[in-house]
Amino acid sequence: MEKHLESMQNAISKLRIADHIVYTTYPLIKDKRLLLKALDSIYESLVFTINAILQYDYLHNKINLSNNPKENFDIFLTKSSKTYGITTEELRAIIDFFRLAEAHKKSPMEFTRQEKIIILSENLKTSSLDLDKMRLYLNLGRKMLEKAKLIVLNTT
Repeated sequence: MEKHLESMQNAISKLRIADHIVYTTYPLIKDKRLLLKALDSIYESLVFTINAILQYDYLHNKINLSNNPKENFDIFLTKSSKTYGITTEELRAIIDFFRLAEAHKKSPMEFTRQEKIIILSENLKTSSLDLDKMRLYLNLGRKMLEKAKLIVLNTT
């Protein structure tokens, strides 16, 4: 199977997991750590979606990829995103989401306060995560996946 198709399948799978956590499991169990699991699944889904887009564009000689993931992400932001109809607001939301996910990965401490998870960074900067934010990020993941599907899956 070609890499871009495999990436799309992985993106779909990870997004389904996050959707199930946010809309089914979390409302029943109310364990805040489930939101962190959903965050990780959405992150993986977005990474797989972006990889599928980049792999597809590379396969069709639209872009050149490097071994540096940051350079490839810049290529996605500047070139590939336009082809797929990804708006500036969606790109900003993706960047913000990736910052939050990275803060979670590097966080020395996370705790709950009221209905939110507070992520504390090494320099004591805080980020918060709640169910409403997770639903917004899940919708962002869905939009990205749909835009990628239109081109990547319909033209192979």
